[in-house]
Amino acid sequence: MDKKEIQRRRMMSYFIDAAKQIIDVEGPELVSARKVADIAGYNSATIYNYFDNLDHLIFFASMKYVKEYVMDLPKYTKGVSDPVEKYLKIWECFCIHSFNNPKIYQLIFFNKFSTSLNDVVTQYYKIFPEELDQQEEELMPMLLEKNIYARDYAALQACAKQGLIRKEHIYEINEMNLLMYQGMLQNILTQQLTYSLEEAVARMLKYIQQVMKSYYLPKE
Repeated sequence: MDKKEIQRRRMMSYFIDAAKQIIDVEGPELVSARKVADIAGYNSATIYNYFDNLDHLIFFASMKYVKEYVMDLPKYTKGVSDPVEKYLKIWECFCIHSFNNPKIYQLIFFNKFSTSLNDVVTQYYKIFPEELDQQEEELMPMLLEKNIYARDYAALQACAKQGLIRKEHIYEINEMNLLMYQGMLQNILTQQLTYSLEEAVARMLKYIQQVMKSYYLPKE
């Protein structure tokens, strides 16, 4: 990494950390260029030398929360060779982190950020590649997808490659699992659950497992 790129990364980090401070205290909806600039110690116009717009910066700051999930993921998938079991472990880790921080995950995967910014996840990891250092190579396509449906689709493809489900069924499984997840996340956000977050994770895994079982191919 040359000096110019190091400087660019340092400046972006100042603004990302400042935006995250605001999100921590006030929430993403109250992040403004002026507040970020005041905390970072720069003129607000400087932000736009490094980010396309304020949404771009807020997305990057939000990715710092997803970092906790990404860094935790290897503990769940290590030593798991069966693709379906690994798929469930990925979901377990994702549910634990997202259900404990539903506003951020809703913002990233089901809000305006999920459609308004192109290739932003790839861009983020080009700047902060060390956040993917511990990941298995086969999980990289999933982690580099911004759209949550594309992420889940990528994870399901490994199951199809091993002949555990049919390739033509991936879309149906993907849609059912994500619709269930989105519903559960929304219930958590609106505080409509009558059970704990731990039980919410357990229920999600049970539902996903039932969907997977209904599509299992019989062993020859």
